[in-house]
Amino acid sequence: MSTPVPASSSTVILTGDRPTGPLHLGHFVGSLRNRVAYQHEYRQFIMLADAQALTDNMDDTDKVKRNVIEVALDYLAVGIDPALSTLLIQSQIPELAELTFYYLNLVTVARLERNPTVKEEIRLRGFERDIPAGFLTYPASQAADISGFKAQLVPVGEDQIPMIEQTNEIVRRFNRMAGREVLLEAQALVPALGRLPGIDGKAKMSKSMGNTINLGATADEVRAAVKKVYTDPLHLRVQDPGHLEGNVAFIYLDAFDPDQAGLAELKARYVQGGVGDSVVKARLEGCLQDLLEPIRTRRAQFAQDRGYVMQLLKEGTAKARAIVTATVDEVREVLGLRYF
Repeated sequence: MSTPVPASSSTVILTGDRPTGPLHLGHFVGSLRNRVAYQHEYRQFIMLADAQALTDNMDDTDKVKRNVIEVALDYLAVGIDPALSTLLIQSQIPELAELTFYYLNLVTVARLERNPTVKEEIRLRGFERDIPAGFLTYPASQAADISGFKAQLVPVGEDQIPMIEQTNEIVRRFNRMAGREVLLEAQALVPALGRLPGIDGKAKMSKSMGNTINLGATADEVRAAVKKVYTDPLHLRVQDPGHLEGNVAFIYLDAFDPDQAGLAELKARYVQGGVGDSVVKARLEGCLQDLLEPIRTRRAQFAQDRGYVMQLLKEGTAKARAIVTATVDEVREVLGLRYF
């Protein structure tokens, strides 16, 4: 049986993902395994940001809808306990959209366009000046998500820190207008390991790049993916000295191999020469199979009753909406929008 977080754990932590596809090892390293630990220390809310996912998926809204429950299954499979963490669906809390609307009056278009995270995402998607307005205003939406829950901690990658900074700018401006602290500033919680590269050696493991290993991958899919993992292109013969820098196989082993002493020995032999990439990949596959097999099994068990999973989301969303509604009431009062 799960033990609820004690009432003294008052720090609120907000985290989540855009449900545009299944979760993968990059998510696991960057956030998921930390979320499992956080739920024992904080009041944790995990958001399925489906409304934000529509900002660049309006041509395939069914994909977003389908993936809401798929991502929820991934959360449950890795060990997120609904008795400890609140799972919620963003679009089912209309008060978040209301907060976003208010916050857009506290930030300029020029400031939104200067946000480094937004600029990079626009570049990656090739929007140029044809930017969906909802995508450009993403920082205001995220500010609403964070401040609506009065979250003090937000786990993000380093590339998302500018979003937290912009959230705090909006919070400070609103509080100055109110003359008191209505909203709370948030702190970015950046994981120590950071971003996991794709199996192809690209800087980011990404669904859109097709270079991921999904948490629900079958044993055969894991095996096939490991064979494609980028290693050292100069390591042509077994006896050649190998290089660790940029070698994705060793980056993954650093993240997932429980035997770090044995791994250190393997690294030394590899650098010296005499260890083939096949040996390294065999070790990596074993680590990943051991990691993903129980996750895969739990996911299959939860997937047998999707109605139960959807009920968990419904209950969590109702609980979350009550909290956001209270914040919106405070905001309306400051803005003079409470008439009756």
